[in-house]
Amino acid sequence: MQSHPQPDISRTAARPETQTAPGQAVRLDGVELSLGSGAARVHILKGVSLSIAPGEAVGLVGPSGSGKSSLLMVLAGLERADAGSVQVAGQELTGLDEDALARFRGRHVGIVFQAFHLIPTMTAIENVAVPLELAGRADAFERAAAELTAVGLGHRLDHYPAQLSGGEQQRVAVARALAPEPRILVADEPTGNLDEATGRQIMDLLFEAQARRGATLVIVTHDATLAKRCDRTVRLRSGAVETDAAGIPA
Repeated sequence: MQSHPQPDISRTAARPETQTAPGQAVRLDGVELSLGSGAARVHILKGVSLSIAPGEAVGLVGPSGSGKSSLLMVLAGLERADAGSVQVAGQELTGLDEDALARFRGRHVGIVFQAFHLIPTMTAIENVAVPLELAGRADAFERAAAELTAVGLGHRLDHYPAQLSGGEQQRVAVARALAPEPRILVADEPTGNLDEATGRQIMDLLFEAQARRGATLVIVTHDATLAKRCDRTVRLRSGAVETDAAGIPA
């Protein structure tokens, strides 16, 4: 296996400049989304409007099928809204083509899924280095090693996903999301495939990273305890925002 030098994690790379508008990291206005075609087409999001401040941690909650994950995918630029405005880090996403959306995500958005989505033929360090290499970072492997060390996997850099536990695989996924130093972190049921203790460790990592870096964190969850750790919760029902954490109609 290829060996890699241990990084100097005492140095923090300069944070890439963003276009975040003052007072908000995410702003959705009248967002509509339907998926499928013909008789199978389903109206998923119905006039969703939502603002999230820079550095805020927001939990998206609600029953299954309420549109939580779809809303997360829209604000991450992975689903394209049919109507309305989607502004993230000061950028309007609705007019961007697929290549521009991919570049935007690479610079500004870190994503953690319930399924780890690691490339099985790549080692942990290679999985984390991929988005950095795509962004043209000359220090891709140094940054990847630093992030893996930060999540407690400095001794597992050259292990493949099949050689890692579920919790370790999710740590790799967290390191991959954090490596480009995004301003926006989104997580879709990030503890759903993990036992309670391991899931708590993963969420500790995410909240600690969010606080240390001043990032905005948006989490889809069914876990009431996890939602309470957020600064605010937003409840969705039938594709519409119903209430915020204080129970006030949004």
